[in-house]
Amino acid sequence: MPGNFSNHIQFKALFEYATEGILVADENGHIQVANPSAERLFGYGPDELNGKKVEVLIPQRYAKHHDKLRGTFNAHPGARSMGRGRDLFGITKNGREFPVEISLSPYKTEFGNFTIAFIIDISARKKDETAIELQKNELENLTRGLEKRVKDRTMILEEALEQLEISRKELHVALAKEKELNEMKSRFVTMASHEIRTPLTTILSSLSLINKYGETDNKEKQQQHIQRIKSSITNMTALLDDVLSISTLEEGRVLIMPDILSLKEYVETIIQELSQLANEGQSIQYTHTGISAILFDKKILRIILINLITNALKFSPEKTIVFVHTDITNQDLSIRVQDHGIGIADEDKVHLFERFYRGGNATNIQGTGLGLSIIARYIELLKGVIMVDSHLHEGTTITITFPNKSPDA
Repeated sequence: MPGNFSNHIQFKALFEYATEGILVADENGHIQVANPSAERLFGYGPDELNGKKVEVLIPQRYAKHHDKLRGTFNAHPGARSMGRGRDLFGITKNGREFPVEISLSPYKTEFGNFTIAFIIDISARKKDETAIELQKNELENLTRGLEKRVKDRTMILEEALEQLEISRKELHVALAKEKELNEMKSRFVTMASHEIRTPLTTILSSLSLINKYGETDNKEKQQQHIQRIKSSITNMTALLDDVLSISTLEEGRVLIMPDILSLKEYVETIIQELSQLANEGQSIQYTHTGISAILFDKKILRIILINLITNALKFSPEKTIVFVHTDITNQDLSIRVQDHGIGIADEDKVHLFERFYRGGNATNIQGTGLGLSIIARYIELLKGVIMVDSHLHEGTTITITFPNKSPDA
């Protein structure tokens, strides 16, 4: 550049000793002067850049677009930062690229239009930014990892708490059941001792009287006490059957073993057995309608009939009739037992199928309070339905319905 250009630089010391690289280029992109910092930055010797185009300082992949950018800048000159929003790179004389930050300031002189470029090597900053970004990514990954671990552990803790709550509830249920079983055992022992002692006392007493009447050859009295012994034995057998049924039901060992049977004949046989339990003047009247054959478990049917009929006899006064009716259709089997006994109070009906429960008006009548609870369990197993219609002092009617699963149904 002509020597008189240097006369325009009023701050020569600032230009030469500035730590930033400073270039002055004309509007065609020719470098007019570069300060020592710019020469060192790009690896050139003193005044070696003078007269060269600024494109020598730009990587080749960017240099071809620089002329167009310079034309745009010359058309609208103004102080600005280059490459806003994108990374800029310079290239040294030996081809090493490095990131830069460039600010442009245009000005006019009598010699033409010029642009001052202030250039900063931002390699250290970029390195720091990269390190910060890496640390940020590592921190984010660590945070995500910690969040996942916290989430996983929270989930494990929630599952553990949920399992603990389940265990607590199961323990509560088990304790409640154990308490109930203990209470039932206590009640059973009390009930069984009474229910067994009574018929045993009757048997001993009757045996003694039979012996006495044998000496006087009183056949009628002997037969009366023999019947009492049979009745007591039947009651004890029924009690043992109830206990066995409870054990089988509780342990889940009930096997449904259906068999084809003539219902009318089977029920008549059971009624004949139970007639000996009837009080003086009591009788059992049985009727049947519908088809006769049914596929059913004989043992379960026997337990249901014995419980229903013995209850009807037990809770009915002398000289009354217990009505038993069965009916078989293609859809179902129904069993109805009706008596005109003491009936069931409304407040007792809600407890009717609870074990050992006995109505307030039945406490003085022999019984265990097990029959209806056992029947209810068997009915549930066989998908049946039980209905109780009872009124105090008027009697009780119990109707049980089972689906008919006979092959011919």
